[in-house]
Parts: sequence; structure tokens; C-alpha cells
Amino acid sequence: MKIFIDSADLGEIREAAAMGAVDGCTTNPSLIAKTGKTQREIIQAIVEIVDGPISAEVLGTTYDTMVAEGRELAKIHKNIVVKIPLITEGLKAVRTLTAEGIKTNVTLCFSPTQALLAAKAGATYISPFVGRLDDASTEGMQLIEQIVRIYENYAFDTEVLVASVRHPVHVVEAALIGADVCTIPFKVIQQLAYHPLTDLGLAKFLEDAKKTPKA
Repeated sequence: MKIFIDSADLGEIREAAAMGAVDGCTTNPSLIAKTGKTQREIIQAIVEIVDGPISAEVLGTTYDTMVAEGRELAKIHKNIVVKIPLITEGLKAVRTLTAEGIKTNVTLCFSPTQALLAAKAGATYISPFVGRLDDASTEGMQLIEQIVRIYENYAFDTEVLVASVRHPVHVVEAALIGADVCTIPFKVIQQLAYHPLTDLGLAKFLEDAKKTPKA
């Protein structure tokens, strides 16, 4: 399973990339707004750090505006994936951009029928939001299971990109289900590497090393 970092914080992205944990990056308007920089500035900086797919989101909600924005975003770098909301106008835009060879990430997916339509439109990635479904008293990972099965049934090329990840268990479950990608906040990436027994074991080894005679 590929791991993308879900962040627009360049410091976080550099740190995660240094760990060898990052295969790509996803951003959204909310994450970029926190940086105080423009989307283009952030995206241009990220492509210098991450050698992999980088999702940049359109802000329009009509077919014409999304297609125009998508074309401009795709010009920034060959690794740009245009992120488009899962609305009917968005599906039309996905079909057009896909026909032009532009990769797309269809975001804000909350149902298997939405995922089916995105795949038929030619989306490169589908982004189901598991954390937000959990917040609404629904099993987010059940949606991932459904989408993975549907895509396997009909051999769709669209990759399942698990989004709105809140904790390491989401990552484990996504990997067990067979999702293609998990996009993960930096905090959760750090949690993936943590285990209390590792820290306890290291502390014991270092303490015992002090008792070893010096050469």
C-alpha cells in the first residue's frame, strides 16, 4: 500500500520524506489556507520534495471552471493530480481531463455508488473519507471494503485512496482490506513508527551498555 502525506506544511512533508515514508502528497484548500501561501506556491515547493503524485484541488464548482483550473494545475508539474469534488459537474470534468491525459483524484466520496460513477468517469484515484463517516456514526472502513470489492469485480483502474485518516488503526485496516493508497496526516505517520515496548527496550539496551567495560 502506498502512503501519501496529507499536508501542505513543507516542514512536515520534508520530515516524512526523509523517513522514506512518502510516495505522494495530497493537499486541500483548508490545509493550504493554514500556510498563508498561495496554492501554486505550495504545490511548486512540494514537487521539489516529493517525487510522486501530488494532488492539487480545483476551487470551481462548474464544469467549465473545473476543467480550466485542472488544465492550469496540470501545467505546474508532471506529477500533479487534479483533485475534483464528487458532484455531477465534477464527474463531467473528470471525464474530459482524463481524455486529455490529466490525472484526477475525485474527493469527498461517501458512498459506493459515488465511487462507481467516479471510476466510470475515468478517475485516477477515488478518495473516500473514512474519518468523517466515523464521526457521523457510520463505519468508514466498511465503505473501503465495498469500493475495493466493486473495483475488483469490474477491473476498474481507479485506485482507492483512503482519506480522512484519524489514527493508525485506519491505516492497518486499509492495508488489510487491500486499498491502494492511504493519505495520512504527519501526526499519524509519526504514530505508525511508535510503540512503547520499542522505547522501553531501547532504554534498557542503553542502560545496560553503560555497564559494558570500555575498550
